Amino acid sequence: MAKLRVGVLLGGQSGEHEVSLVSGRAVMAALDRKKYQVTPILIGRDGRWRIGNRERALEPMPARRPPFDVILPILHGPFGEDGTIQGLLELAGIPYAGAGVLGSAVAMDKDVMKRLFQQAGLPIVPYCRVGRAAWERTPRRVVAELERRLRYPLFVKPANLGSSVGISKVHSRAELGPALTLAARYDAKLVVEQGVEARELECAVLGNATPEASVVGEVVAGREFYDYQAKYTDAGSRTLVPARIPARVARQARQMALAAFAAAECEGLARVDFFLEESTGKLLVNEINSMPGFTPISMFPMLWAASGLPFPALVDRIVALALERAQERRRSRACGGSLQAP
Repeated sequence: MAKLRVGVLLGGQSGEHEVSLVSGRAVMAALDRKKYQVTPILIGRDGRWRIGNRERALEPMPARRPPFDVILPILHGPFGEDGTIQGLLELAGIPYAGAGVLGSAVAMDKDVMKRLFQQAGLPIVPYCRVGRAAWERTPRRVVAELERRLRYPLFVKPANLGSSVGISKVHSRAELGPALTLAARYDAKLVVEQGVEARELECAVLGNATPEASVVGEVVAGREFYDYQAKYTDAGSRTLVPARIPARVARQARQMALAAFAAAECEGLARVDFFLEESTGKLLVNEINSMPGFTPISMFPMLWAASGLPFPALVDRIVALALERAQERRRSRACGGSLQAP
């Protein structure tokens, strides 16, 4: 049988460019060359696309449709994980892994995501949405409103970003302004969350119409919170897989992960993050990530390995789910549109 032609998108224009490179290379290494013809597609920080493989140096990608059976968009952050690349691949008629345009956009926008979680009856931490324009025009009013609705400590985040880039933990009013200004460098919409004393749990999801949840893991940050440095550079951070939690809590987390996956319109794969509040034992959904990391210290592959699905088999499953979803979409478009077969 002919090898399946797989293009692996990596890099991108977001602040998570380097993380994507590490994730993408790990995925390429896991793809069995006896089954797949693998081609890396590098998106530079400048937005230029280059294609290449081991036998050939990177060169400009031709304008014609690339000869791929499936694309793995291992991109993190804006212009890759937010529905933009997914829309391009939809127009090109190329099957791709992960959530579609809607699910990708929802999972990237922490404000819209939280609203959908609330509508689905999933518990979340109290939060407020802040527009960058409002912060720049009326900063005193914004601070007053946040202090009226929430209590310190707070977490200030860009609404559309990942890997904890631009996030600050705020202990007092003196720290709030700089945190909002920092987050506003990355997005026009900001999310300010109520801080909680909690353990951080994570659960991976895999599937399309009938998704499955992995075992539950725990992140123990080596810093005050699990920021970018704690995730990727701080040797003091630890992951516990499976998490040392009661079986009842693990079952609840798995059920809530599947509910969050459905609420956010995700497909293919995702990782759902939780807070286990220490004072009450209550489980709260923090967020969903529609294209989790595949670095050597990333939780998503660790969780599936602990669930009996090693990395190469996991990547095989992700490819199969991408093709399955493309076939299902062809059924929907048979009457009114066209999704070309690769």
